[in-house]
Amino acid sequence: MDPEIASDKQSIVDVLCKDSQGNRYIVEMQVARDKGFEKRAQLYAAKAYSRQRCDYTDLKKVFFIAISNKTLFPEEVEYISTHSIRDIKTNGHYLKDLQFVFVELPKFTKSKVEQLESTVERWCYFFQYAEETTDEDLRKIAEKSPIIKLAYDELDKFHWSEKDLVAYEERVMDLQKEAAILAQKLDDAKEEGITEGMAKGKIEVAKAMLANNVDIDTIVKCTDLSISEIKELSELSF
Repeated sequence: MDPEIASDKQSIVDVLCKDSQGNRYIVEMQVARDKGFEKRAQLYAAKAYSRQRCDYTDLKKVFFIAISNKTLFPEEVEYISTHSIRDIKTNGHYLKDLQFVFVELPKFTKSKVEQLESTVERWCYFFQYAEETTDEDLRKIAEKSPIIKLAYDELDKFHWSEKDLVAYEERVMDLQKEAAILAQKLDDAKEEGITEGMAKGKIEVAKAMLANNVDIDTIVKCTDLSISEIKELSELSF
């Protein structure tokens, strides 16, 4: 997808491609926990499936592949999980045209090149540790999986066009802005919660003092509530 379009989305890169048999592949790079992401995955797959210009008998399979920098599913789900439509009782796989693959990078625990045992693991290492990979580690990876060396080359900003570099830098700034906005919202919510908690505490103290026939002036001094607020509590209590 064009970088300028991608920079307007919650994900950095969307790729839609097809193989020699016509099967569609959607690849989504998810860098932040997106509420409803699982539903969006199904929507994207459904759109790619329905937009095929052919008779329904000729419809090709659609694979949605998500590479996520956040945990999406419970811990018992492995770092790579495959989801398909199956019969509830028999687990039979009869509706085969939609498949979803989620790669949850936080669950991928291998952090050293020597630990990698397959091309899939080397790809996961690439997505998680590309910026930290040394030349020596890259040489070892390239020996086992030459295709991944090309991916490292694509990440080399020295080979990017000015347009791609600007789009990337703008997206990084957008992500930082989004993180700052979220942090501020959390701070505001926390402060609001503390304020509400203190107000409720004062009301409960005032109610207890009213129940013990403490005079209003004393309650005002102890709770900082106004006389009218205390009188209102008194009317509600009795």
